[in-house]
Amino acid sequence: MARGYELSADELVQKDRKNMWHHLTQHKVFESVEPTIIVEGKGCYIKDVRGREFLDGLSGGVWCVNVGYGQESIAEAVYEQLKIMPYYALSAGNPPAIQLADKLTTLIPDASKVFISNSGSEANEKAFKMSRQYFRLKYPEKDKYKIIYRHRDYHGTTIGALSATGQEERRMGFGPLVPGFVGIPAAYCYRCHFGKSYPGCNMECARALEDVIQKEGADSVAAFIVEPITAGGGILVPQKEYFDIVQEICKKYEVLLIMDEVVCGFGRTGKWFGHQHFNVSPDMTTMAKGMASSYMPISATVCKQHLYDQFLNDPKDTFAYFRDISTYGGSAGASAAALANIKLIEEQNMLEKVVTMGGYLFDRLGELADMPVVGEIRGKGLFAGIELVEDKNTKTPVSEAYMGKVLGNVASQGVLVGRTNRSIPGFNNTVTLAPMYIVTKDEIDRMVGAIKKALETVEL
Repeated sequence: MARGYELSADELVQKDRKNMWHHLTQHKVFESVEPTIIVEGKGCYIKDVRGREFLDGLSGGVWCVNVGYGQESIAEAVYEQLKIMPYYALSAGNPPAIQLADKLTTLIPDASKVFISNSGSEANEKAFKMSRQYFRLKYPEKDKYKIIYRHRDYHGTTIGALSATGQEERRMGFGPLVPGFVGIPAAYCYRCHFGKSYPGCNMECARALEDVIQKEGADSVAAFIVEPITAGGGILVPQKEYFDIVQEICKKYEVLLIMDEVVCGFGRTGKWFGHQHFNVSPDMTTMAKGMASSYMPISATVCKQHLYDQFLNDPKDTFAYFRDISTYGGSAGASAAALANIKLIEEQNMLEKVVTMGGYLFDRLGELADMPVVGEIRGKGLFAGIELVEDKNTKTPVSEAYMGKVLGNVASQGVLVGRTNRSIPGFNNTVTLAPMYIVTKDEIDRMVGAIKKALETVEL
């Protein structure tokens, strides 16, 4: 009997096969294997419907259960709020949402306004809509609407957010996508698009932003959206000068800078937000995943005052305000979860733990650097990528089939890690790790040991 449910394991499997449409899954495989059904989580471990236990090195599979499973203070905060008042549309305020907005503006001190929604994709959609309407209100005679994005960055699953995503395989089959989105090369020193080597370069990856703005016409470009550290595109950390140059270019051409903190936000890199490692102050910051550690679905688009002020107009001007709503952005329970999650991170000094345990993680991963298939190890905090290659000199990426076998071997050892998968043609070759903030050294040892054993065991 699965814990907390009346159905047996066999019944759950049967009904899953009959009715469920899983995310990112080719269901033909379920003709020969059972679908995975997770029934329980505690600390850094999950248990499936058959009682098998796994050490979760991915914080919920998609880098989001950051504070770990079974945090009663978050669950209790949601329960207490739901008893009082579960929901009212955010055309009116509610106490948890108001307190959350206030708290977020202390974590990003140069921002002042918070628009709450439901998911990371939705938060980015709001940012795009704000950008376009902002400039149409400010410059009615112009059409400043284009959004520039970066190759390898991921910004969401909706058609608009997917149009801003620099991962070709994620976009395949869903076109035509939304016009007005233009890409620039990734900040990716290991495979520099320009054939240069840092520091002996002119930071062409950053200056490419100005080239594209000039090509498209500055009067047509509204915003540049970017991840502080590219996540699903391979865990790519830009050089320290990158955002200095990017921000200078954005200011020069009056282009809004949108920082997508959906993955990096709320401590993943050792600071509250990933961009706080750099000298940069975005006009908008989007966030989700770690905002409530996925105990409830919630996201936000946090803006500077100057952007908000453009929407303050005479009420007689019927369309001169931000005409947008997110139904579940009004969930008082979700805001309560986010507040409790942030409080937990503060009270347990989890940012310091991320720095300490992140240092230990990279020390241990460094022991893999000399293995023949390990091309580069990169990341920050408790966020790491191991790029695998067939040959260190040519940097030829390993195949997706090989990656699948490696992860299967790691899972057979009772450990779950991730990989870039069907995102970048020919370059889905990075093993990913995003342990929970409560991870121990013994658990990191087990994760790294499982990866090492798999790389020693699986043949190219």
